[in-house]
Amino acid sequence: MACAASAAVATVGLAVSPASAAPAKSATATQVKPGDACTAADLGTRHPYIKTTEVSPEVTHFKGWYVTQGSTGYQSVTTSTQTTISVSVGLNGNVQGSFAVETLGTVGASLGLNVQVNYSSTSSESNTVTWNFSRPGYYGVYKGTKKVTGTYASLDCNRAQQSDGSWALKWIEGPGSGSFTTYTTLEEGVVRCEDTVPANSIMAKAKDLLDCGSPAAKAEHPAGAVAPTAMQMRDHLVQRPAPTSGTSAEPPKATGRSAQVALNCQPAVYRIDVPGKPLNWSAPLLANDGIRLRESTFFSAHLDNWRLCNVTENNGVLEASLWNWGNGGCATVPANIANQEQAYLTTATCGEDDLQRFYIYRDVPGSTKIGLQNKYTGSMMGHDRYADGELIRQYSSGRQDGTGTYALTAV
Repeated sequence: MACAASAAVATVGLAVSPASAAPAKSATATQVKPGDACTAADLGTRHPYIKTTEVSPEVTHFKGWYVTQGSTGYQSVTTSTQTTISVSVGLNGNVQGSFAVETLGTVGASLGLNVQVNYSSTSSESNTVTWNFSRPGYYGVYKGTKKVTGTYASLDCNRAQQSDGSWALKWIEGPGSGSFTTYTTLEEGVVRCEDTVPANSIMAKAKDLLDCGSPAAKAEHPAGAVAPTAMQMRDHLVQRPAPTSGTSAEPPKATGRSAQVALNCQPAVYRIDVPGKPLNWSAPLLANDGIRLRESTFFSAHLDNWRLCNVTENNGVLEASLWNWGNGGCATVPANIANQEQAYLTTATCGEDDLQRFYIYRDVPGSTKIGLQNKYTGSMMGHDRYADGELIRQYSSGRQDGTGTYALTAV
């Protein structure tokens, strides 16, 4: 530990809890912005777009400590948890899947900070600080971090009409937004009332918490811990939850069991093809199976035939239920695994359920290429590899190799 009297800090590593808490690197590839050009290979992908950010110092652990003339030197101080900060993205607070990680990585790049990109919490940190106290006095011993909060939107690739009437593929702000909370690497240090500290710093936050105007700060004490002041107790009791304001909204309705509803289906029948290749989406015969890539044959029994139902359009993006002619069900992400990256797609009894609703992003007119996004989970549809029997799955950011782009082929 650095040897100093006061007004000093040291950066400390983070414990791993319950997943690796690796910080985001501040230098990443150029981030896409609304209106940037995209390609047909991007139809099945999405990226985060950071709309607002706020950085504020937080003291996570604190202890008032008195050093007398005879008690200087190295001492280990057990601090008390003052504020707990957890990493979260979206309303469910999970940091699962590539979209959440990319969101936090984009935040770190935009601010030039190393922020935590996997789930972690400051409550998991050891709260002991070892410091060399070289002079007597009243100290605040602390650990702290920069809390980073804000809001994000989802950028999706879709066709857009230009001022001259032509069409082009552009990144647009699609459905799906929310808030995030993360934090930088913890630092620890000590501060005294006499110290001059940088404004809006973690040290300044700790000095405020020292409550220098209180009788406890001015009184003589035995060496060691000082009882918390009223301000310290008040700050400790008022915990700060992750933000839910900004562009967050209540998640759309999704249920595990939906009452069957009558659908208003368009007359056209489609295959959902892998462009230029024979395999396409085929619905399952068995309820416990998923939608898989299959080749259409005489024996397909219309399991490869789909209709768009209850279709709406908003800002050029279609929303529809996908009804299968072969088994009479609607494409859906199973409710019990909907929160999982790479959850498979299946069919179920058609109902009023946003797990059965899909946004459809289209290539320019004349092309049948599309990308599909589940309304409830926000994830894009794709497959791991091109192979007969391969399951169609959801990927929070889509498949970046273009395997999430399909063709809506009329039959």
